[in-house]
Amino acid sequence: MLTKTALLLLSYCLIPAIAVAEVSIEKKLVNQINNQLDESQDLLEKLVNINSGTLNFAGVKQVGQVLSGKFDSIGFTTEWVEGNGFGRAGHLVASYDSVINPHAPKILMIGHLDTVFAEDDDFQNISVVGKNRLAGPGITDMKGGDVIIFAALQALHNLGLLEQLNIKVVMTGDEESSGRPLEKSKKALVDAAIWADVALGFEDADGDVNTAVTARRGSVGWTLTASGKAAHSSQIFSDAVGYGAIFELARILNGFREQLSNTPLLSFNPGLIAGGTRLSDKGSSTMESFGKRNVVAQTAIVKGGLRAVSPEQLVNTQSAMQQIVVQHLALTNATLSFDEGYPPMQQTQGNVNLLAMYSKVSVDLGYKPVTAVNPRNAGAADISFAADHVAMAIDGLGLMGTGGHTKDEVADMTTFAQNIHKTAILLYRLSLANNQVQKH
Repeated sequence: MLTKTALLLLSYCLIPAIAVAEVSIEKKLVNQINNQLDESQDLLEKLVNINSGTLNFAGVKQVGQVLSGKFDSIGFTTEWVEGNGFGRAGHLVASYDSVINPHAPKILMIGHLDTVFAEDDDFQNISVVGKNRLAGPGITDMKGGDVIIFAALQALHNLGLLEQLNIKVVMTGDEESSGRPLEKSKKALVDAAIWADVALGFEDADGDVNTAVTARRGSVGWTLTASGKAAHSSQIFSDAVGYGAIFELARILNGFREQLSNTPLLSFNPGLIAGGTRLSDKGSSTMESFGKRNVVAQTAIVKGGLRAVSPEQLVNTQSAMQQIVVQHLALTNATLSFDEGYPPMQQTQGNVNLLAMYSKVSVDLGYKPVTAVNPRNAGAADISFAADHVAMAIDGLGLMGTGGHTKDEVADMTTFAQNIHKTAILLYRLSLANNQVQKH
């Protein structure tokens, strides 16, 4: 059902022409962004050259300190949320309250400070790799998005337009490897989303500047453990010995494939497996096993991931997987457990309407229309923890490029100014909508 909020925003999106005064202001915003572009790129280079692998707490905090100073300079109140309670460096929260507009929309802007590149990685610095192409650790995922957030807000501030908005910026320090428990590690983000009307995420999504994310699949881990009766292999399949742990594991995995692999927008992947007479689980990514060809396997473990497009799909899939697990082969047993994970960002009419508004901004600026990313091509992200709490949300507004999470991570710098322009104009237009975008 279309809510009043969604209908009002949709009507705003479909206005055929922007008032002349608004066009003039928007041109000034674009000029302001262009004039400060060298400063924005300098900030990007500075941030990329600070290693902030998730477990490099000092580096994550240093990136947060640099950005905190920037937000302080344009009138934000900043806070560092310590991560001691969830085993990570912490998060940066920057807030700005409108003093002139009691009906100003409340907008949450989401970034993250950490990257996948560890402190001792040899991929450490930004470099020029071609015309309008810069390589660097985390340049697109997502220090480029962080700078786009700040640069858009800086331009609004410099033209006296920031006063028409209520803004919270949350830049997490553990997006690439979430702290635990999630209830604590995502609390700052969820609290900001509960406060907000609109959520904007600045990941690079599928790397296409002409797309944005209106839906993301959730992601949870799972562990399947099977056991059997150890015996000489000559007795396998007998009434006294049964099938052993590895055959039980194989039965279950094949059952998952047969029953669930054709479910639209669902994926599940067994990424790590081990089995034998003895097995030692070393953590999320390492297991050691001992076994012999002539001994029936006593134990086997597989670890995998599950991605679903809605809470209902997730629950139904988990139930179906458990039903497959309990149909044990003779003299075997198995258990399936699920970890904490990222919830889905569901497709909503509010998200669709916000994308329409963003696309219109793009077209009005002379760029191409922006369409929705296929949820299958959008991995889990922090906005998933916020989306259910706001009237509308989109993601993928950051710096575009290729090779994310690899040493070939390269930014397309032609998208840098473009997405700062689009962000600033979108925020300005949201400020004109006033209570039309409020969820309460």
